[in-house]
Amino acid sequence: MTISEPDWRVFKEIRAVALERLTHRILNECRAVCDDETLPAHDRYLKLYELIHKRDEEMQRAFDDFRRSTAIVCLITMWQLDLVTLDELDRFSLDTLHWVRRDD
Repeated sequence: MTISEPDWRVFKEIRAVALERLTHRILNECRAVCDDETLPAHDRYLKLYELIHKRDEEMQRAFDDFRRSTAIVCLITMWQLDLVTLDELDRFSLDTLHWVRRDD
């Protein structure tokens, strides 16, 4: 399932925005863990370690395999992670939308 050339151009733009969104989300989550004074420092460290590990897996699924042949799978993951808005998704062709929104 390879994405069309026009959709690939849109994907590249939206991918950059989605990556920034996920990075901000992760940093905010990390900040919240670090600032949680109700937990001992070591517990916060362990919680932070688990969070980073989990978020790194999500980031890999959504962003690490940057090719036209994997763009739809990456876009589906971005959609599932709530990193793409409906307005952004509407920029894609009906073929691509079919794959991304088939479970909605």
